[in-house]
Amino acid sequence: MQHHSAKGITIQSYLIDVFFIWYVLISLDRIIIPALTTYIPLHGFIMQVGYLAIAGVIAFISRRFNQSAGMFILSDTNNAMPLFGIHLMWLSFSCSIIAGWIITDISPIDFFSAKGLQSASNIFTALITPELSIFDIALKALIETVYIAFTATVIALPPSFILSFLSARTLMKSSTLSFSIYTVIRFITNFSRSIEPLIWAIIFSVWVGIGPFAGMLALMVHTVASLTKQYSEQIEDIDNGPIEAIEATGAHPLQVITYAIIPQIVIPFLSFTIYRWDINVRMATIIGLVGGGGIGTMLMQYQGLAQWHEVGLIIIMIAFVVWIMDYVSARIREALR
Repeated sequence: MQHHSAKGITIQSYLIDVFFIWYVLISLDRIIIPALTTYIPLHGFIMQVGYLAIAGVIAFISRRFNQSAGMFILSDTNNAMPLFGIHLMWLSFSCSIIAGWIITDISPIDFFSAKGLQSASNIFTALITPELSIFDIALKALIETVYIAFTATVIALPPSFILSFLSARTLMKSSTLSFSIYTVIRFITNFSRSIEPLIWAIIFSVWVGIGPFAGMLALMVHTVASLTKQYSEQIEDIDNGPIEAIEATGAHPLQVITYAIIPQIVIPFLSFTIYRWDINVRMATIIGLVGGGGIGTMLMQYQGLAQWHEVGLIIIMIAFVVWIMDYVSARIREALR
């Protein structure tokens, strides 16, 4: 068993070394050197294989001379990292900083230019002098935004609650069938959660049309995935004492859930739910930018017309509502602890 464990660590450490060396080579060849010189990198699958081969050879040589960075990362000892590993880590970090600067096209000159500062001054001046004539329309859109978030959260609660028990490893490891259900649900919820509500809003805008319904569906799907994960993790962390005591009486699994699990998770579930509604209010504003309805759509329209006084009013109203929601949410969650 120890032999297999040592072999696994050896392979993992080798792959770590290969990855970092390959990353440095790619960063230098594709981003840093072309940006600083007239060098034009070669593209294609063969080049990628070549980079991996070079990285593999260098990683193999570093291991032969006990200079593996991966072995140090996976090791439980307090030995110092070998010299090659130190240089490799610093080179990877340096390449990340330089490549990030190049890719994001950071330009302090443009940021502090006279033209840029004048444009910023014009926009901020307009933002702090809002156009109050659209207040009623903006208020209606803002209320719509809050209700999009509220409805999405409420509809997401029942499926999230049910799926959380099926996603709790401690409850679903008793048989092959239950563990298979656990695996499938975990995969689906993880996949759904990995897609941002903004993307879901685009999908549902095409599916059901632009408007608040599409925004509500987008938030609902993401909320189900997120709450299922949070709820299931809370279930996995509960005290097993009450569960074992009730199981000892010969209780049915549903009785175990009702009398041993639910009393331990009610307060954390409420806290997670309120916090999620707070998040959804913020997200409901963003998804409006892609057709999800609410005040985000209105903001996008005025921004596209460069009507910055109207945009200023909308931003002030959004900030006020978000601040109120954040304050109320924090107070409720504090009271539930």
